[in-house]
Amino acid sequence: MKFYRQLAPIKAMSFDLDDTLYDNRPVIARLTRDANAWLHLHHPISATQNEAWWQALKMQLAEQDNWLYSDVALWRHTTIYQGLLLLGYSAQQARQAADDLMAVVVELRSDFSVPTSTHQVLAELADKRPLVAITNGNVDVERIGLSDYFSLILRAGPNGHAKPHADMFTQAQQFLTLPREHILHVGDHLTTDVAGAKNNGFQACWINDQGLSVRHEKHASILPDVEIERLDELLQL
Repeated sequence: MKFYRQLAPIKAMSFDLDDTLYDNRPVIARLTRDANAWLHLHHPISATQNEAWWQALKMQLAEQDNWLYSDVALWRHTTIYQGLLLLGYSAQQARQAADDLMAVVVELRSDFSVPTSTHQVLAELADKRPLVAITNGNVDVERIGLSDYFSLILRAGPNGHAKPHADMFTQAQQFLTLPREHILHVGDHLTTDVAGAKNNGFQACWINDQGLSVRHEKHASILPDVEIERLDELLQL
């Protein structure tokens, strides 16, 4: 555990989910592989363009509508819909295909087990302080078994702009009715979590389980208050 500033008393905590409470990288890799396989099987025309074409379309759509950055489910649906239109589908065909794919994605997105150690840490913390989840992702928190630990769950899209925007940090503070400086936000990302928390008045805990250096990371614009390598180190606070 490394301290970069003296912590104010912690009266509540907010948590990022993906790559903070569990390793989300293999989940997304499997989701991408299986979702693409499903799309190519049921709509072979989608395979006439490579991954680079689909990625370029995805980024183009987000440049045209910045809101898509804050709603990953809508972004995926819009990309599939618009891509299939460009490849010759009618609007009805493209919309139905995108709807069907998203049903598959929803199943794959939350089909994993959270480590037992995460459950143990959250259970102990939730017994002492109110906890809030603030995520830019679209995982089903109830399905992965974490919903009971949180008093409030905020998701980018349905609950406002994605972190580091102020929307969800402000909603968390209003729900907790605590001064912002007494809320510790825990997350793995130096921009969305650390900078987002600090720029919105929260204290910030960076979970660095990849052995990185905050002073050499390109996404680091402000130091966290505290840095940990394992989630269970939070119990020392």
